[in-house]
Amino acid sequence: MRIVVTGAAGFIGSHLCERLLAHTNCEVTGIDAMLSPLSARRNLRTLLSHPRFRLVEGDLRSLPLQEVLAGAETIYHLAGMPGVRSSWGADFKKYIVNNIEATQQLLEACASLPIKRFIYASTSSIYGEKSGAVREDAVPEPLSPYGVSKLTGEYLCRVYQRNRQLPIIILRFFTVYGPRQRPDMAFHRFIRSMIEDHPITIYGDGLQTRDFTFIGDGVEAIAAAATADGVIGETINIGGAERASVQEAIAILEELFGRKAKLERLPRPHGEPRHTWADISKAERLLGYRPRTPLREGLRQQMQDLLELYGGSGSQSSGS
Repeated sequence: MRIVVTGAAGFIGSHLCERLLAHTNCEVTGIDAMLSPLSARRNLRTLLSHPRFRLVEGDLRSLPLQEVLAGAETIYHLAGMPGVRSSWGADFKKYIVNNIEATQQLLEACASLPIKRFIYASTSSIYGEKSGAVREDAVPEPLSPYGVSKLTGEYLCRVYQRNRQLPIIILRFFTVYGPRQRPDMAFHRFIRSMIEDHPITIYGDGLQTRDFTFIGDGVEAIAAAATADGVIGETINIGGAERASVQEAIAILEELFGRKAKLERLPRPHGEPRHTWADISKAERLLGYRPRTPLREGLRQQMQDLLELYGGSGSQSSGS
């Protein structure tokens, strides 16, 4: 079986490629524009030497997609422009290009090929502010241009499903973290600040909560979407094993590092919900998904990864 993963050099994409190659006999073609070459090469370091992995560098809008996708049974579309705070103003053009135009061109190319599954990576940002555990049938009310761009990608998938019979599956991810997380994301910034003994920047009062999804758990759900029965046409939440506030996460990091964090508080930014919470009963039922990694263990693994990247040393308790 041949699988294509767009965004293969990214955080989630690189972990997914490693998971697919380790547990199946498939051949994986990774596509990536390599917009952040240093982090991309680090993410790909074990993949580039694998005999069943091939990297295609380039923009989805200009690659010869019919040629690149030929023979593929499953397409994982993880490529896109991430980030809520950077999606405002003139920079939204990048989101239009990378999250909307690129998705439409990929769908168009897949529509003329015998694809068995097209799995689209969406986000909890499409929901906006909700109370309690949110189900997939909640009304989308994104708070940011980023959320709008990803929701537009979902709508494009549905259009191609209805009109071109593409076998679409949509996965909505809730705050994925762990080794190789993007530098702009909160836990990466927090841990790097602790390593370098700089203040941790907190937006708002720190009581906002997130449904944190460890990357090792999340990729199990993503991989399962390629073969599970009864999932084509479905939208499925992928959440984590543990919800926590920003303050609670920082307290865990203080314990792991064995010292108090320096804090710098800034106003709450536009476009971010106060709380996120995934109802994952559908993922449990359809994908056999069981997130198992406690937040402390996930943060410990991410801390060790960033100690390797940035240098420094953790406390004696970090490996316990």
